[in-house]
Amino acid sequence: MLSVENLEVVYNDVVLVLRGISLEVPAGKIAALLGANGAGKTTTLRAITGLLEVHEGDITKGEVRFDGEDITGGLPSKIVKKGISQVMEGRRVFAELTVDENLRAGAYVNTDRGAYKGSYDRVMGLFPRLKERRAAAAGYLSGGEQQMLAIGRALMQDPKLLILDEPSLGLAPLLVQEVRDIIVGINRQGTAVLLIEQNAAMALSIAHHGYIMETGKMVMDGNPSKLLKDEDVQEFYLGLHASGEKRSFRDAKHYKRRKRWLS
Repeated sequence: MLSVENLEVVYNDVVLVLRGISLEVPAGKIAALLGANGAGKTTTLRAITGLLEVHEGDITKGEVRFDGEDITGGLPSKIVKKGISQVMEGRRVFAELTVDENLRAGAYVNTDRGAYKGSYDRVMGLFPRLKERRAAAAGYLSGGEQQMLAIGRALMQDPKLLILDEPSLGLAPLLVQEVRDIIVGINRQGTAVLLIEQNAAMALSIAHHGYIMETGKMVMDGNPSKLLKDEDVQEFYLGLHASGEKRSFRDAKHYKRRKRWLS
């Protein structure tokens, strides 16, 4: 469904951020994209969704294809209409609007009344708590509820592909598990998912394929269960080293310098 081929991105005509990355999200599947802060994950999303220009970035090489169509450098509004929805990092709900008003805003391109009702019913089925708080201002929701609202708003246009940028960020462990289950439920209903996460254990536990980025390059990809068994992944993302003992993130930073990852 989504294919990114040999993509390079430059900011301000000077800073090369993406260095020839490639990834795929097949129809009806979940792909996980992992990487530390600054690895290039958000830039990858901007390249896919057409938001690079807002941040003075340009695609200098490669292409992005969706459903077989070249959408490289396309307008964000047109890309949304083709069936791609994104939930940005930090939720970014409209705080002064009610839950229902946020959902209506998400359905802006969904002009068919019957389709709107179907999407609304789907969201309420996935998020019973939102149903209870339909008239509440979004700014008064808890962090977990706001994340649910942000995902629900993205689903209101009935997308073919849902892109989630750090959905577990800042959430308590129980809520992370709940968000994980919600993503699985959305995927089982037929929506493909590109999941961007630093929480490797959560992301790889539900993904059909995993990608790992470092300094603008794709350094590893493959079956999620195999990635979770990789020593470097365990050390950097799970805080484990060869002995099985827990280590701090700071102690694991030398992972980024391992030449065999960047070869």
